Amino acid sequence: MVQKVIEIVGVSDESFERAAENAVQVASETVRNIKWARVSEMECKVEKSKIEEYRVLMRVYFDVER
Repeated sequence: MVQKVIEIVGVSDESFERAAENAVQVASETVRNIKWARVSEMECKVEKSKIEEYRVLMRVYFDVER
């Protein structure tokens, strides 16, 4: 088995968890055979002392088709 790795960013105004779910859901529309995803960074956009947006940088692993 051989896997390829790509980096994607997910965004949500609710939570880091939802940002990760958004990233995998959208990536799966064009990438087949996703097996793993790893959050490598988390960021928050802050405005007026309030978190407005959650962002996650993820590595997504998927099988290379032969």
